[in-house]
Amino acid sequence: MNGCHLAGRLHFPRRSEYTIAAGALNAGSESFMSNTIDLAGKNAVVTGGAQGIGRAIVERFLASGAAVAIWDRDKALADKTAGALKGKVTTFAVDVTNYAEVERARDDTVKALGRVDILVNNAGVAGPNVPTWEYPLQAWRDVLSINLDGPFYCCRALAPLMIAQNYGRIVNIASIAGKEGNPNAPAYSASKAGVIALTKSLGKELASYDIAVNCITPAAAKTAIFDQMTQQHIDFMLSKIPRGRFVTVEEIAALAAFCASADCSFTTGAVFDISGGRATY
Repeated sequence: MNGCHLAGRLHFPRRSEYTIAAGALNAGSESFMSNTIDLAGKNAVVTGGAQGIGRAIVERFLASGAAVAIWDRDKALADKTAGALKGKVTTFAVDVTNYAEVERARDDTVKALGRVDILVNNAGVAGPNVPTWEYPLQAWRDVLSINLDGPFYCCRALAPLMIAQNYGRIVNIASIAGKEGNPNAPAYSASKAGVIALTKSLGKELASYDIAVNCITPAAAKTAIFDQMTQQHIDFMLSKIPRGRFVTVEEIAALAAFCASADCSFTTGAVFDISGGRATY
């Protein structure tokens, strides 16, 4: 899982022409970006922002001028991440499967930042790799609760604020598995398909406001979520990517930064593919 539900070390893939080098905002080192997305003056919430894809998004947003609130169940790791970054970063202990905690975090974030302009629903978990007929019932509930209930709760809590200010950008991190369905990952695939449908529904509901709701469907990235997968499943995912490599977290963050920007002003309810050629639609 990314961020709030996983412990384990981070994996920073090799730098590409689109990446921000890992730790680029630390100790005077120079940030590497192929372009600049203007998020100056915007306040963002990133769930599961303490590590993996979430951390890369936090770094990219900070480099683009935003203030960021990390919502993460692992407060200690979130604080460590925030301490390693330059920019305005606040952290909040949040279990996105608990709606009361989401509401509390919303209120505390508004008190700290003044408003919320951007929401990135990133926190997620992979679940076990077993066939559907052997899938543990509790694991199914856990994966759907984190991966689908969590984004719904966060959207439900923050959308009214965006409506009131007539501005917002919601970016949901889904997966290519939500488009195609990965074998031996029924709960993960179903939950990410649900995120895609939620994005389309909410995007239409908010289309009359200056609020864009879009999702990103990445191929697999080397993060701590791999710790939950079998090597066989990892090899299967790689074999499906025509690019012949996994997507980097920085590449996902670059796309998230565009989706979170004022430039993304017309497209809503859309699915932005970043699967290295795997997707057929």
